[in-house]
Amino acid sequence: MRRVVKVGTSVLRGAGGRNTEDVIADLAASLCSLWKRGEPVVLVTSGAVGLGCTALGHRERPTELEGLQAAAAVGQGRLMTLYDQAFARHQRCVAQVLVTRGDLASRRRYQNACRTLEQLLAWGVVPVVNENDTLATDELRFGDNDTLSALVAVAIGADELVLLTDVDSLYSGDPRSDAEARPIEEVASLAELDSLQSVATGGGQWGTGGMTT
Repeated sequence: MRRVVKVGTSVLRGAGGRNTEDVIADLAASLCSLWKRGEPVVLVTSGAVGLGCTALGHRERPTELEGLQAAAAVGQGRLMTLYDQAFARHQRCVAQVLVTRGDLASRRRYQNACRTLEQLLAWGVVPVVNENDTLATDELRFGDNDTLSALVAVAIGADELVLLTDVDSLYSGDPRSDAEARPIEEVASLAELDSLQSVATGGGQWGTGGMTT
């Protein structure tokens, strides 16, 4: 079983007194247990912009591209340091993999990315993938890591894609405001998925993916 696990900013920022370091420590322990069972995992992570904003004392996510890029530049090193320390406690090495949409749109660069990921997995290294927010232009951006994680899952032939978020399911409505919203365990067709678009929501204050993606 080969998996891609994507963790969103809303989860990484923590809740109930837990901080990002605590969340990453728990995540690393869970993923390392899969590796020990012979089930490799590629991690697609958000969080660089959020950590950068925290370090800078900003209370809101930037809306302009240059602000997002600058915040990501501040936060990316901090994010990888947390992952490196958390996985090292379980004797597992991590590798930072930063990509743009252009890297997966170009056949040559796509094949190179696939080979790199395959080599890391063969070495027992956890690839930690994120969009290269510091350099990506509007034309080369994925826009959110939900989309990126799906493309990475295809690239490595993953058996399962898991999106970790602060909402526990796909719902017929927004469960935060609709008491009648019901969880949907399986979507069988594109038509059924299209019918949910009217209730789809974004990723909240700090994230960019969410139900719409």
